[in-house]
Amino acid sequence: MRIVARRSPQLRPDYVANCRQVREQVLTGCSILLIQRTMWSEEYIALPKVIKFSVLLVMVVLQAACASGNLQATAAPAASVEAQAEYRVGPGDTLQVFVWGHPELSVSLPVRPDGMISTPLIENIQAAGKTPSQLARDMETALAEYVRNPTVNVIVQNFVGAYGDQVRVVGQAAKPQSIPYRANMTLLDVVIEVGGLAEFAAGNRAVLVRNENGQQTRTNVRLRDLLEAGDISANMPMRPGDVLIIPESRF
Repeated sequence: MRIVARRSPQLRPDYVANCRQVREQVLTGCSILLIQRTMWSEEYIALPKVIKFSVLLVMVVLQAACASGNLQATAAPAASVEAQAEYRVGPGDTLQVFVWGHPELSVSLPVRPDGMISTPLIENIQAAGKTPSQLARDMETALAEYVRNPTVNVIVQNFVGAYGDQVRVVGQAAKPQSIPYRANMTLLDVVIEVGGLAEFAAGNRAVLVRNENGQQTRTNVRLRDLLEAGDISANMPMRPGDVLIIPESRF
C-alpha cells in the first residue's frame, strides 16, 4: 500500500510572481478596478486565507498611497506659480552693509554703474546680478582675510534691480521707463506705474515681448480694453525682462 504524505499548503513560484506583478500594477495604475479583478482571479482564490488577507491589505495601502501621490502631483504646479525669484541687486541700488561687531566696517553705499561696490577693507566686489544673501556671503569670504569669522548682512534700501530683471515700457506711454520687477506684478500694475497711455496711443495694438527658454515671443495685449472698458481678462502676469511696446494710433 502506497502512502502519500500530504504537504501543508505552500506558495508556488507562479503565485509569488503573480503577487509581485499585481503590486507593480497597483503602484503604476492606482486602479480600484485592478484590485477587484485581482480578487476574482484564479491565482488569488487559490491562495491560503492568511496570504489572501495580506495581499489585499498591501494593495489597499498602496492604493491609498498612490491616491495621495496624485493629489500632491496635482497641487505642485500651483506652488510653482506662486514661487517668485529672489531679488537681485542692480546698478543704482542703495545697499546697507552691516558687519556684526564691527561698526567701522558697516556702511551705506550705492551700486556703481559697473555693478561693483567698494567698502572698508574690500576694494572692489561684484554686486550686480547677485541676491543680497549671495553678496553677503561673498563679502564674508573677502573679509575673512582681515576679520575672524565675519558675519555680514546686506539690506537693499533703494530698489532699481538688475537690468535683466527690469520691465521696460517704450512707445506711447505717459512716462516710458524701466520698472523694477516685483513679485506678482501684472500688466495693469505696469501701466499704472508709467502713468497710463499717452493721448495718441493705440492701446489695443500693444505688444509684449518676452524671452522664454532662449526664444523671443510677441504677444498682443489690449491695454485700451483693460483701462477704459475694465476688461480684466486683458490683464496678465508679468515676468522679469518683459518689454511692453505701445504703438501710436493711425489717423
